[in-house]
Amino acid sequence: MKKSDINPIPDYYDRYINLVADVELSQAFDVSIKQLDGLDANLLEKTGSKKTAVNKWTAKEILQHVIDWERILAYRTLLFARREGSIPQDIDQNRLAANMDAEKRSIDSIIAELKAVRASTKTLFESFDDEVMLIKGTNWKYEVSILALGFALVGHQIHHLKSIEENYLSDDKKNSLNLDS
Repeated sequence: MKKSDINPIPDYYDRYINLVADVELSQAFDVSIKQLDGLDANLLEKTGSKKTAVNKWTAKEILQHVIDWERILAYRTLLFARREGSIPQDIDQNRLAANMDAEKRSIDSIIAELKAVRASTKTLFESFDDEVMLIKGTNWKYEVSILALGFALVGHQIHHLKSIEENYLSDDKKNSLNLDS
């Protein structure tokens, strides 16, 4: 199913979904995996412990955030798909970030984990037929379909990679993350 099959695009998630092309979800995941394959670990490692402001995250912490939320939203997606019905709501992303210890890891290990999690998420979504993809549930305070969550996950990665590119890389390194694939 394509992004254009999401009707309506849910509030809040639109900021991520709208970053993704109108392609089949599987293709969107493939493009996102290709973006991860093209990341320059040395360039990202050179960003070090740079933060754009107090209480902001380093590039490593941003990537770890993407991993953590991918896992959380994949779990919630599974609950929707299996019609379990109870979605845990209270997750504090800042508390998660405070306890992730991303700075103790190499950028290579974080990227490898992100690729593995993304591949697993893609496989999860590929296991759903069109009927399941249209199941809706309430995530946080917004009603959202499984299909919309899939595109939101892809867009969430795009959003944060663009943030790293725009805020953490020097002007001569902008567009080095090859996000326009």
